Amino acid sequence: MSFINEIKQRAKEQIKTIVLPESNDIRVLKAVDTIVKEKFANIILIGDETEIEKVANQNGLDIRGTKIINPHNFEKHNEYANALFELRKAKGMTIEKAKELLLNETYLGMMIVKQGDADGLVSGAYHSTADTLRPALQILKTAPNTKLVSSFFVMIVPNCSYGENGIFVFSDCGLVEKPNAEELAEIAKSSSKSFEQLIGKPAKVAMLSYSTHGSANSEDIQKVIDATKLLKEQMPDLMCDGELQLDAAIIPEVAKSKAKESNVAGVANTLVFPDLNAGNIGYKLVQRLAKAEAYGPMCQGIAKPVNDLSRGCSSEDIVGVVAFTCVQAQEKNI
Repeated sequence: MSFINEIKQRAKEQIKTIVLPESNDIRVLKAVDTIVKEKFANIILIGDETEIEKVANQNGLDIRGTKIINPHNFEKHNEYANALFELRKAKGMTIEKAKELLLNETYLGMMIVKQGDADGLVSGAYHSTADTLRPALQILKTAPNTKLVSSFFVMIVPNCSYGENGIFVFSDCGLVEKPNAEELAEIAKSSSKSFEQLIGKPAKVAMLSYSTHGSANSEDIQKVIDATKLLKEQMPDLMCDGELQLDAAIIPEVAKSKAKESNVAGVANTLVFPDLNAGNIGYKLVQRLAKAEAYGPMCQGIAKPVNDLSRGCSSEDIVGVVAFTCVQAQEKNI
């Protein structure tokens, strides 16, 4: 069984309801068709029911059993508006503004999750990351004991023995542009937890750089060294090391020559990039050149599961991220 099918099987153990607000994107409807057939999640679409069903029928897609909520005639519109007003009135929210915001599919989707009528949300097929995360942070807010919201990708590399048999978490590849040492340590902490939650194996975290254990010296390298020190202080039982070059982090033969004293070098499965430039370029290189499956950017640090999509995503990518979101939602209930 492939890893993504294992995730779908885990999702089936406790069916969750996921909101997909971008119902006028054909990739989303194709994903819903697959999810309906595979029966690992309940789906809520936001939009005009007549138009959605028309497009689905024209493309031979089966979305039967999917709940469709139209923002313009939603029976809970006033209830949700009052709840949003109470939530944000200290920030200047008015009841009129709340009602207006709930005509926006992403804001409505977040309130559906906030009110407990769904367990998570996946968006970003055509919305920007900012348009997805802004309402998430305003409505759902950050998780307890979380200092920073960041993102990660689950990367599944075919015919690869590195990482966890070709499975990695890459972070941050989509959100925090120029993390300082403290933020980089927070990204690593969240990423280790995400790896263990979703992959079910111990995280082995590599703090990546263009230097390995002092082979070069610069402010950028020192940031990674400082972040690694903080990480080890805050999570002493976590397998982590840095600064490490990518080859030293994942290739045992290279690790023996560059970082032979490290317990992570050569076996890392959770790769923390020094900034967003490196992370975003890195995941896309692996996705396009190694033909890897790239699921994300998924978010870590929000109170309930909200996951972003790359605007270049396929319907299969959306299916996978929905499955991961279901598993995250199961964890939130523990």
